[in-house]
Amino acid sequence: MKGNPQSLHARYHRDGFISGIPILPKGESLHHREQLEQAEFALGHSLHYFNKVHTVMRSPYELATHPNLLDVVETILGPDIMLYNVTFIIKEPNSRTFVSWHQDLTYWGFDGSDQVSAWLALSPANSHSGCMQMIPGSHLEGTRDQETSDDPDNVLLQSQTITNVDESLAVNCELEPGEVSLHHGWTVHCSRPNLSDDRRIGLNAQYIRPSMRQTKSDHDSAMLVRGKDTFGYYRHDAAAQSWLEGDAAQQLAIASQEYQDIAGRANPAPATSTRSN
Repeated sequence: MKGNPQSLHARYHRDGFISGIPILPKGESLHHREQLEQAEFALGHSLHYFNKVHTVMRSPYELATHPNLLDVVETILGPDIMLYNVTFIIKEPNSRTFVSWHQDLTYWGFDGSDQVSAWLALSPANSHSGCMQMIPGSHLEGTRDQETSDDPDNVLLQSQTITNVDESLAVNCELEPGEVSLHHGWTVHCSRPNLSDDRRIGLNAQYIRPSMRQTKSDHDSAMLVRGKDTFGYYRHDAAAQSWLEGDAAQQLAIASQEYQDIAGRANPAPATSTRSN
């Protein structure tokens, strides 16, 4: 772990993110990239932005539950951790796609902010390939107003955008394959187009404390990956048992639709600023 747990905890809660933490050796991250691209070949399409991929592919499950990664998550959330969602975020070479300035927690419907997003690089993520950019300390300001549009190049579901961002404060979260960044759900962040000749591939895993309630659905699901769930607010996702489940295409379609039914509309009311410590 890059930095002791107390240091990581302090940096995360001061800045709203931590970055450049090694999780996997380079050879292992290459293996997982190969698993992804073999699955894409088998399915006949990119796996960009499909949800709950850890329930139909063994590789993303192994990545999202890697002990080195969960150790870092535990320094932020504590010993009880649920895996809410896993998705690949992929920018093709020399593409125009981007992610506008936004906050993750705006659309997930949780009743608090005991959540952390991990972004694990499977290819180089740098300023040329469109790495994430963070605004330090922005998580302390709570919810920011966002506008929606239908920009086809914006990866976000509703092209939601925070417009009044001081970009001079932005910090690039550059990652080598096998490194991870983690950010708070209220941290303002974005990413630019991939101008490189390689795919920019990241695994995005979202973790929550079991005590967080879902306010927009009574049938949401998650997976307990460390500790205990004494609340029972979520249906329990089952981990994939093979490298690619036989009904993967059907299950991905169902999971992505369920996720979009929740994330595709704004929260019923502005979330309160109940930050984890």
